[in-house]
Amino acid sequence: MTAEDLAAVGLRLDLDSPVATVTLDRPQVRNAQTPAMWLALADIGATLPDDVRVVVLTGEGPSFSAGLDRAMLDPATRGEESVIGLLALSDEDASARVEQFQRGFTWLRDPRFVSIAKVRGHAVGAGFQLALACDLRVVADDAQLSMKESALGLVPDLTGTKPLVELVGYARALEICATARVVPADEAVRIGLATTAVPADDLDGAVADLVAALLAPMPGVVAETKALLQGASDRDLDDQRRLEREAQVRRFRALAAALG
Repeated sequence: MTAEDLAAVGLRLDLDSPVATVTLDRPQVRNAQTPAMWLALADIGATLPDDVRVVVLTGEGPSFSAGLDRAMLDPATRGEESVIGLLALSDEDASARVEQFQRGFTWLRDPRFVSIAKVRGHAVGAGFQLALACDLRVVADDAQLSMKESALGLVPDLTGTKPLVELVGYARALEICATARVVPADEAVRIGLATTAVPADDLDGAVADLVAALLAPMPGVVAETKALLQGASDRDLDDQRRLEREAQVRRFRALAAALG
């Protein structure tokens, strides 16, 4: 997609190899999201250059994202991108359409790079789920995280339930989702939702320092490590140690090639 195409759906992509910065750029509505934005995010993920090692996801202005654009819930909004439009489809077709929307979130888990959500202000509903899709979350001390879907009569369906349970456990995840309450920055750090919380004025610097630390190892090291860790909890020890030694052999060969 061109920069103009992305701008039309409220996105901006800045490539500064090996870092890609994706900005939700609808500050006038606190970066509220639309299905068109999710489809464009999926396209970004599918077309990122291979040399990208870190992806930073952020929002323009004082909020990360206020969640789903409420216009999508308005009966006057027609088409498959609205709730009313989805209801016009069969259950199978509606599910398939939501699966396309989910791809705007799943690409952030790609082991080729580490993804960082840089969160200030509101990260609500789809905004919270977009932050959860990233590997790491660095938040400003004014961050307010909330899984708001239950208050709208809906469930989280943009890939946020699995990482939420993995990060905070089943009981806490259920409480956060069912009550739709706000999780402030200090609690987010305490329960494992956020890597760190910093004063809002220090957020850019904190993320820049983290990016630099992630880029410090030679290319390939962090990607191999991420791939090992991603599925570790679902594998038995024999499978995990096999994957470790296979990865290490690849690293030995890469080191030998680098040393000439």
